[in-house]
Amino acid sequence: MKITNVEAFPVWNGSRNFLFVVVDTDEGIHGVGETGIGGRELALMGALEHFKPLLVGQDPFRTEHLWQLLFRGGFFPAQRILGSVIAAIDIALWDIKGKALNRPVYDLLGGLVRDKVVCYPHNVGHGMAVEPLVESCLQTKEEGWKFVRWGLPNDGQTLEPRVAIAAALRQARAVREVVGDEIEICFDVHTRLDLPDALRLCREFEQFRPFFVEDPLRAENPDSFKTLRPRTAVPLAAGEHFSSKWEFRQMIEEEWIDYARIDLCIAGGLTEARKIAGWCETHYIKLATHNPLGPVSSAACLHLNLATPNFGVQEQPRRPGTVLTDVIPVQPEWEDGYLLPPTRPGLGIEFDREAARKHPMQMYDRPFLRRLDGSFTNW
Repeated sequence: MKITNVEAFPVWNGSRNFLFVVVDTDEGIHGVGETGIGGRELALMGALEHFKPLLVGQDPFRTEHLWQLLFRGGFFPAQRILGSVIAAIDIALWDIKGKALNRPVYDLLGGLVRDKVVCYPHNVGHGMAVEPLVESCLQTKEEGWKFVRWGLPNDGQTLEPRVAIAAALRQARAVREVVGDEIEICFDVHTRLDLPDALRLCREFEQFRPFFVEDPLRAENPDSFKTLRPRTAVPLAAGEHFSSKWEFRQMIEEEWIDYARIDLCIAGGLTEARKIAGWCETHYIKLATHNPLGPVSSAACLHLNLATPNFGVQEQPRRPGTVLTDVIPVQPEWEDGYLLPPTRPGLGIEFDREAARKHPMQMYDRPFLRRLDGSFTNW
């Protein structure tokens, strides 16, 4: 079997783009993957064009060799943009292998270590208010989700740490009171705070017994976690910005996090994620896979988590089967807060190229936030 073509499909879902990558072979078997780094699709597609000549004619079963070739082949090690494209290609290659062997991908990763994968939704649309968030959390609880999740609130286009932290604490108190102790809380700071404010929030959040507080600090200098970690008791989660095992290295070895937020569509796909997961296992760090993306990402995360012993929770912003059902008519199955193991070979999903072409990408960018003094801050 040889690779014959690699093609990008940027798809607008109504609010953002998903960039899917399809790898074809001379035996008629194809695989599909997905990139991360939303809002930078032109850069991703350009990188894919550089990679295509390196892939055509190659054996798709040589996932490790092709990963090394793409990651190191340009002399400069790949990081987020290239790593995201490598991830999509790698996921597609594992999809091909599963289909060729007529086995689900999780079987190729070692087989099932659990019967289902718990996941958490996104509770959004509340801003600084308490009641809309409480209503959203009660709704997801009634639907069967075992988790609620929201982020550090902003006031329109303004995020002032003191005000945002006070609002977040009011929200957390109200949410914990109404959902009870049986529902887990995940809270995402989204890298919006500096160390003093992050420490204050984390300490105050301890009383609400969160499953984790995510990305309390910016990602550029992970070394700052060594100051935060010993000064708060809340479980910490980070890693969604990292593009390889090397970026995770210090966080894992120094045990600064409790949950690794591996994004399969940025951090090199399944081939690299398996290595990071094994490293985390030696330090008793669980996976909380980062998945704010589309149905292909959801499926890839599901297969990894089904076959990984040190799993915590999978991000799942929406129930499968509620977005782009014409493009991906077969998606993972959700039941009572869990994703269930696919029985179809490969990733267990279907991708309709013609339907994808009917949702052409649109240029968009992330929101921009500022402090009260007008200075830029992270969204």
